Amino acid sequence: MDEVFFVVSKLGWAIASPGNFLVLLMTFATIMLLLNKVTIAKWVLVPLMIINCLLMAYPVSDSLLAPLETRFSKPMPLPQNVDGIIVLGGGEKLKQSLSWHTQELGDAGDRFVGAAVLANQFPDVPIIYSGGSNLLRPVENGQHGQHEANIAQMLLTAIGISKERLIIESQSRNTAENFLFMKRKLPKLNGTYLLVTSAFHMPRAVGVARQQSINVIPYPVDYMTNKEQLRQWDFDYIGHLEILDLAWHEWLGLTAYYWTGKTSEWLAQDISE
Repeated sequence: MDEVFFVVSKLGWAIASPGNFLVLLMTFATIMLLLNKVTIAKWVLVPLMIINCLLMAYPVSDSLLAPLETRFSKPMPLPQNVDGIIVLGGGEKLKQSLSWHTQELGDAGDRFVGAAVLANQFPDVPIIYSGGSNLLRPVENGQHGQHEANIAQMLLTAIGISKERLIIESQSRNTAENFLFMKRKLPKLNGTYLLVTSAFHMPRAVGVARQQSINVIPYPVDYMTNKEQLRQWDFDYIGHLEILDLAWHEWLGLTAYYWTGKTSEWLAQDISE
Protein backbone atom coordinates (compact mmCIF):
# COMPACT_ATOMS: atom_id res chain seq x y z
CA MET A 1 0.00 0.00 0.00
CA ASP A 2 2.84 2.38 0.81
CA GLU A 3 4.39 1.62 -2.58
CA VAL A 4 1.12 2.48 -4.35
CA PHE A 5 0.81 5.71 -2.34
CA PHE A 6 4.37 6.71 -3.25
CA VAL A 7 3.96 6.05 -6.98
CA VAL A 8 0.51 7.66 -7.21
CA SER A 9 1.68 10.75 -5.32
CA LYS A 10 4.66 11.16 -7.66
CA LEU A 11 2.62 10.71 -10.84
CA GLY A 12 -0.23 12.85 -9.54
CA TRP A 13 2.13 15.72 -8.76
CA ALA A 14 3.38 15.66 -12.34
CA ILE A 15 -0.09 16.94 -13.30
CA ALA A 16 -1.03 18.87 -10.15
CA SER A 17 2.14 20.95 -10.05
CA PRO A 18 1.05 24.55 -10.81
CA GLY A 19 3.84 25.06 -13.33
CA ASN A 20 3.00 21.87 -15.21
CA PHE A 21 -0.73 22.55 -14.99
CA LEU A 22 -0.31 26.02 -16.51
CA VAL A 23 1.60 24.50 -19.43
CA LEU A 24 -1.09 21.85 -19.90
CA LEU A 25 -3.77 24.55 -20.00
CA MET A 26 -1.81 26.52 -22.59
CA THR A 27 -1.37 23.34 -24.63
CA PHE A 28 -5.10 22.68 -24.46
CA ALA A 29 -5.89 26.25 -25.54
CA THR A 30 -3.48 25.96 -28.46
CA ILE A 31 -5.14 22.74 -29.62
CA MET A 32 -8.53 24.44 -29.42
CA LEU A 33 -7.22 27.26 -31.63
CA LEU A 34 -5.89 24.78 -34.18
CA LEU A 35 -9.31 23.14 -34.23
CA ASN A 36 -10.98 26.56 -34.73
CA LYS A 37 -12.58 26.34 -31.28
CA VAL A 38 -11.80 30.00 -30.67
CA THR A 39 -14.40 30.60 -27.97
CA ILE A 40 -13.13 27.72 -25.84
CA ALA A 41 -9.54 28.88 -26.31
CA LYS A 42 -10.46 32.40 -25.18
CA TRP A 43 -12.17 31.09 -22.05
CA VAL A 44 -8.92 29.32 -21.15
CA LEU A 45 -6.35 31.85 -22.31
CA VAL A 46 -7.82 35.07 -20.90
CA PRO A 47 -8.00 33.97 -17.22
CA LEU A 48 -4.72 32.12 -17.69
CA MET A 49 -2.94 35.30 -18.80
CA ILE A 50 -4.48 37.30 -15.92
CA ILE A 51 -3.26 34.72 -13.41
CA ASN A 52 0.21 34.61 -14.97
CA CYS A 53 0.57 38.39 -15.02
CA LEU A 54 -0.46 38.67 -11.38
CA LEU A 55 1.86 35.82 -10.43
CA MET A 56 4.71 37.51 -12.29
CA ALA A 57 4.22 40.94 -10.73
CA TYR A 58 3.51 40.24 -7.06
CA PRO A 59 4.32 37.42 -4.58
CA VAL A 60 0.70 36.34 -4.15
CA SER A 61 1.90 32.79 -3.50
CA ASP A 62 3.44 33.93 -0.19
CA SER A 63 -0.10 34.13 1.19
CA LEU A 64 -0.53 30.38 0.60
CA LEU A 65 2.77 29.32 2.15
CA ALA A 66 2.91 31.75 5.07
CA PRO A 67 0.15 30.03 7.15
CA LEU A 68 2.26 26.86 7.13
CA GLU A 69 5.50 28.67 8.01
CA THR A 70 3.93 30.50 10.93
CA ARG A 71 2.22 27.43 12.40
CA PHE A 72 5.20 26.63 14.64
CA SER A 73 7.95 28.78 16.12
CA LYS A 74 11.39 27.91 17.43
CA PRO A 75 11.26 27.08 21.17
CA MET A 76 12.42 30.03 23.24
CA PRO A 77 14.23 29.20 25.36
CA LEU A 78 15.48 25.81 24.16
CA PRO A 79 14.65 22.86 26.41
CA GLN A 80 17.35 21.94 28.91
CA ASN A 81 17.34 18.24 28.07
CA VAL A 82 16.50 16.29 24.92
CA ASP A 83 17.25 12.72 23.88
CA GLY A 84 18.26 13.56 20.34
CA ILE A 85 17.96 15.89 17.36
CA ILE A 86 15.95 14.66 14.36
CA VAL A 87 16.83 16.13 10.97
CA LEU A 88 14.60 15.33 7.99
CA GLY A 89 16.21 14.91 4.59
CA GLY A 90 15.60 17.16 1.62
CA GLY A 91 18.29 19.74 2.20
CA GLU A 92 20.66 18.15 -0.27
CA LYS A 93 20.52 18.22 -4.08
CA LEU A 94 20.31 14.49 -4.58
CA LYS A 95 20.64 14.16 -8.35
CA GLN A 96 23.40 16.76 -8.64
CA SER A 97 25.32 15.18 -5.76
CA LEU A 98 25.10 11.76 -7.42
CA SER A 99 25.88 13.17 -10.85
CA TRP A 100 29.07 14.94 -9.76
CA HIS A 101 30.12 12.64 -6.91
CA THR A 102 30.04 15.47 -4.41
CA GLN A 103 27.72 16.88 -1.73
CA GLU A 104 25.49 19.70 -2.93
CA LEU A 105 23.10 21.67 -0.72
CA GLY A 106 19.71 22.75 -2.07
CA ASP A 107 17.16 25.38 -1.07
CA ALA A 108 16.45 23.47 2.13
CA GLY A 109 20.12 23.39 3.13
CA ASP A 110 19.21 25.33 6.28
CA ARG A 111 18.15 21.97 7.71
CA PHE A 112 21.83 21.07 7.95
CA VAL A 113 22.68 24.49 9.38
CA GLY A 114 19.94 24.09 11.99
CA ALA A 115 21.32 20.66 12.86
CA ALA A 116 24.79 22.15 13.37
CA VAL A 117 23.45 24.91 15.62
CA LEU A 118 21.56 22.47 17.82
CA ALA A 119 24.43 19.99 17.84
CA ASN A 120 26.58 22.69 19.45
CA GLN A 121 23.84 23.52 21.96
CA PHE A 122 23.42 19.84 22.91
CA PRO A 123 26.90 18.30 22.48
CA ASP A 124 26.05 14.98 24.12
CA VAL A 125 22.95 13.87 22.19
CA PRO A 126 22.75 11.88 18.93
CA ILE A 127 21.79 13.44 15.60
CA ILE A 128 19.17 11.30 13.85
CA TYR A 129 19.00 11.94 10.11
CA SER A 130 16.12 10.46 8.12
CA GLY A 131 15.88 10.63 4.35
CA GLY A 132 16.42 8.37 1.36
CA SER A 133 15.78 8.65 -2.35
CA ASN A 134 12.45 10.11 -3.48
CA LEU A 135 13.15 9.20 -7.11
CA LEU A 136 10.75 6.86 -8.89
CA ARG A 137 13.66 5.05 -10.55
CA PRO A 138 16.25 3.79 -8.05
CA VAL A 139 19.86 4.82 -8.51
CA GLU A 140 21.88 2.12 -10.24
CA ASN A 141 24.96 0.43 -8.78
CA GLY A 142 23.93 0.65 -5.17
CA GLN A 143 21.39 -0.49 -2.61
CA HIS A 144 18.33 1.69 -2.12
CA GLY A 145 19.26 4.63 0.07
CA GLN A 146 22.97 3.84 0.29
CA HIS A 147 24.13 6.74 -1.88
CA GLU A 148 21.80 9.12 -0.04
CA ALA A 149 23.12 7.91 3.34
CA ASN A 150 26.69 8.61 2.25
CA ILE A 151 25.79 12.12 1.05
CA ALA A 152 23.99 12.95 4.30
CA GLN A 153 26.83 11.61 6.42
CA MET A 154 29.44 13.61 4.50
CA LEU A 155 27.40 16.81 4.76
CA LEU A 156 26.76 16.41 8.48
CA THR A 157 30.39 15.66 9.27
CA ALA A 158 31.51 18.55 7.03
CA ILE A 159 29.56 20.99 9.18
CA GLY A 160 31.28 19.79 12.32
CA ILE A 161 29.17 16.91 13.66
CA SER A 162 31.25 13.89 14.59
CA LYS A 163 30.46 10.63 12.84
CA GLU A 164 30.05 8.86 16.19
CA ARG A 165 26.98 11.00 16.99
CA LEU A 166 25.14 10.17 13.77
CA ILE A 167 22.21 7.79 13.42
CA ILE A 168 21.20 7.67 9.76
CA GLU A 169 18.00 6.20 8.34
CA SER A 170 18.17 6.12 4.52
CA GLN A 171 15.28 3.93 3.34
CA SER A 172 12.43 6.47 3.65
CA ARG A 173 11.04 8.17 0.53
CA ASN A 174 8.52 10.56 2.09
CA THR A 175 7.52 12.12 5.40
CA ALA A 176 5.39 9.18 6.53
CA GLU A 177 8.24 6.75 5.95
CA ASN A 178 10.70 9.12 7.67
CA PHE A 179 9.08 8.50 11.03
CA LEU A 180 8.03 4.90 10.37
CA PHE A 181 11.60 3.77 9.64
CA MET A 182 13.32 6.20 12.01
CA LYS A 183 11.27 4.94 14.95
CA ARG A 184 13.29 1.70 15.03
CA LYS A 185 16.54 3.63 15.41
CA LEU A 186 15.58 6.09 18.15
CA PRO A 187 17.73 5.69 21.29
CA LYS A 188 14.62 6.15 23.47
CA LEU A 189 11.21 5.39 21.99
CA ASN A 190 9.49 7.52 24.62
CA GLY A 191 12.14 10.22 24.60
CA THR A 192 11.90 13.87 23.59
CA TYR A 193 13.48 15.01 20.33
CA LEU A 194 14.06 18.33 18.64
CA LEU A 195 12.75 18.16 15.08
CA VAL A 196 14.53 20.12 12.34
CA THR A 197 12.82 20.60 8.99
CA SER A 198 11.65 23.42 6.72
CA ALA A 199 9.08 25.71 8.32
CA PHE A 200 6.46 25.05 5.62
CA HIS A 201 6.93 21.29 6.08
CA MET A 202 6.71 21.33 9.88
CA PRO A 203 2.89 20.95 10.24
CA ARG A 204 2.88 17.73 8.22
CA ALA A 205 6.03 16.41 9.92
CA VAL A 206 4.66 17.10 13.41
CA GLY A 207 1.32 15.51 12.53
CA VAL A 208 3.01 12.31 11.37
CA ALA A 209 5.34 12.25 14.39
CA ARG A 210 2.38 12.50 16.76
CA GLN A 211 0.57 9.77 14.85
CA GLN A 212 3.65 7.57 15.34
CA SER A 213 3.77 8.50 19.08
CA ILE A 214 7.15 10.23 18.70
CA ASN A 215 7.47 13.22 21.01
CA VAL A 216 9.01 16.08 19.04
CA ILE A 217 9.72 19.75 19.72
CA PRO A 218 9.55 21.67 16.42
CA TYR A 219 12.61 23.67 15.39
CA PRO A 220 11.60 25.18 12.00
CA VAL A 221 14.22 26.47 9.58
CA ASP A 222 14.43 27.37 5.88
CA TYR A 223 11.79 30.10 5.71
CA MET A 224 10.75 30.84 2.10
CA THR A 225 8.27 33.73 2.39
CA ASN A 226 8.49 37.41 3.33
CA LYS A 227 6.42 39.13 5.97
CA GLU A 228 3.51 41.07 4.52
CA GLN A 229 5.17 44.46 5.03
CA LEU A 230 8.19 43.31 2.99
CA ARG A 231 6.27 41.95 0.02
CA GLN A 232 6.51 44.16 -3.03
CA TRP A 233 5.91 44.30 -6.77
CA ASP A 234 9.15 42.74 -8.02
CA PHE A 235 8.18 40.96 -11.27
CA ASP A 236 9.90 37.69 -10.34
CA TYR A 237 7.75 35.11 -12.12
CA ILE A 238 10.06 32.11 -11.58
CA GLY A 239 10.56 32.90 -7.89
CA HIS A 240 6.84 33.35 -7.28
CA LEU A 241 6.01 30.18 -9.19
CA GLU A 242 8.50 28.23 -7.09
CA ILE A 243 6.76 29.36 -3.88
CA LEU A 244 3.37 28.50 -5.40
CA ASP A 245 4.65 25.01 -6.21
CA LEU A 246 5.87 24.54 -2.64
CA ALA A 247 2.63 25.80 -1.12
CA TRP A 248 0.34 23.75 -3.35
CA HIS A 249 2.47 20.62 -2.89
CA GLU A 250 2.36 20.96 0.89
CA TRP A 251 -1.37 21.66 1.14
CA LEU A 252 -2.07 18.66 -1.10
CA GLY A 253 0.31 16.58 1.00
CA LEU A 254 -1.42 17.57 4.22
CA THR A 255 -4.80 16.63 2.74
CA ALA A 256 -3.61 13.31 1.29
CA TYR A 257 -1.95 12.32 4.56
CA TYR A 258 -5.09 13.14 6.52
CA TRP A 259 -7.39 11.23 4.14
CA THR A 260 -5.12 8.15 4.15
CA GLY A 261 -4.70 8.10 7.94
CA LYS A 262 -1.00 8.93 7.97
CA THR A 263 -1.82 11.76 10.36
CA SER A 264 -4.83 12.34 12.61
CA GLU A 265 -4.46 16.12 12.25
CA TRP A 266 -5.01 17.87 8.94
CA LEU A 267 -3.06 20.87 10.20
CA ALA A 268 -1.13 20.18 13.40
CA GLN A 269 -0.96 23.02 15.89
CA ASP A 270 1.57 24.09 18.50
CA ILE A 271 0.32 22.59 21.78
CA SER A 272 3.05 24.37 23.76
CA GLU A 273 1.26 27.71 23.42
